[in-house]
Amino acid sequence: MGFAEAIRTCLSKYVTFSGRARRPEYWWFVLFVAVGTLVFGLVDAALFGRGTPMNPPTRIFAPVFQLATLLPLLAAGWRRMHDSGRPGWYLLIPLGVFVVSSLIVAGGVAGLGLLSGAGMGTGAAGMAGGVAAMVFFGLIWLVELALLVLTIWWLVQPTQPGENAYGPEPPA
Repeated sequence: MGFAEAIRTCLSKYVTFSGRARRPEYWWFVLFVAVGTLVFGLVDAALFGRGTPMNPPTRIFAPVFQLATLLPLLAAGWRRMHDSGRPGWYLLIPLGVFVVSSLIVAGGVAGLGLLSGAGMGTGAAGMAGGVAAMVFFGLIWLVELALLVLTIWWLVQPTQPGENAYGPEPPA
């Protein structure tokens, strides 16, 4: 499958999460989304300027392109996971860990703010809380990195030959 055919296939299966997708279909579409985002980012910069720290740049075309290609990219990744014999929701594991850890961090920040407001988060207790937060951030960063590498490894695995639980082997 070539570049243009992969784009046509992924866009024609805009929100099709069932079935299977071979490696070329998925990775050509990933390249299309990356190049499209870069091109539309350059168009945004040319039309609206680069901005300054006090006046952030206006971005319209790149975010609209990313939003338009989000569902087909997710669906292609989902089908790619199926093709290697894994459930599609495995693609969402890094996102799930990120959301849960963000909620934990937000709760911790709010709790430390309440303790500081009550005068209890200062001194040794405040420093211990800061060290614990840094260790937590470091651990979450390592877990996220490991999950990202694992997900990419799953996505580059070869097609499972023959029919699997997610359907027949897609045509070459």
